Amino acid sequence: MSAPSARSTPSAICAILAALFGLLAQAVTETSQAASRRERSRRAAAAEAQQQCLAMAMYWEARGEGPLGMTAVGWTVLNRMKSGRFPTTPCGVVHQGEQTWPCEFEFWCDGRNDKPREAESWRAAMTLAAQLLHDPPPDPTRGALYFHSGGLRMPDHTRTRKIGGHVFYR
Repeated sequence: MSAPSARSTPSAICAILAALFGLLAQAVTETSQAASRRERSRRAAAAEAQQQCLAMAMYWEARGEGPLGMTAVGWTVLNRMKSGRFPTTPCGVVHQGEQTWPCEFEFWCDGRNDKPREAESWRAAMTLAAQLLHDPPPDPTRGALYFHSGGLRMPDHTRTRKIGGHVFYR
């Protein structure tokens, strides 16, 4: 076997460099794709957490009121998010006031276990929460920012609607 000539050496070096650049480009692409997958996964987890916060409020505040009652509670959270006077995420609204009394949503600060106990109502709340966050139906509360059970009064607020056992205000 003879030694490579001086002429073939530059083309061999070019071929090696091209192969190395190709490997480097592939590694950069794969790293970028992995980072993109991690970011999508992080965003999906964050979106799911927001959906669960909204569903928890709907479940605990109105699970016995059916889809309309749960949707009305969900819309109250959404209306707060849009108002500029409350946090801008479902978890921010639901957790406002921390876990001590007084808080905005009683289930959050009553000291009891918040794990849903009725599977069918929880599935309904999760489904409705996803709909409210992605393709919301019309607001049955007419812009309410507050609600309470029917036995209370809020004279400083405008009543918008009564749905089931809740009265809604803005």
